Amino acid sequence: MDVALKILLIIFALGLIGAVLLQKGKSAGLTGAITGGAEHLFGKQKARGLDLFLERLTVALAAGFFILALVVSYFINA
Repeated sequence: MDVALKILLIIFALGLIGAVLLQKGKSAGLTGAITGGAEHLFGKQKARGLDLFLERLTVALAAGFFILALVVSYFINA
């Protein structure tokens, strides 16, 4: 059980890395660093298609990775 959870954690980590690297940059340069967060926060820039899928996949993989990391740490310490 312990080994299976660690393997699953590695799969989630690699999937998360891949999903993040496949996304294209939201903005470029210093101007993008200043205004990019505001555009995303207020919804001026809506994601469509592959961008939306990758964004949702990243959120799901990150949540799964976080929960799985807590479970693995519980079993290792128990």
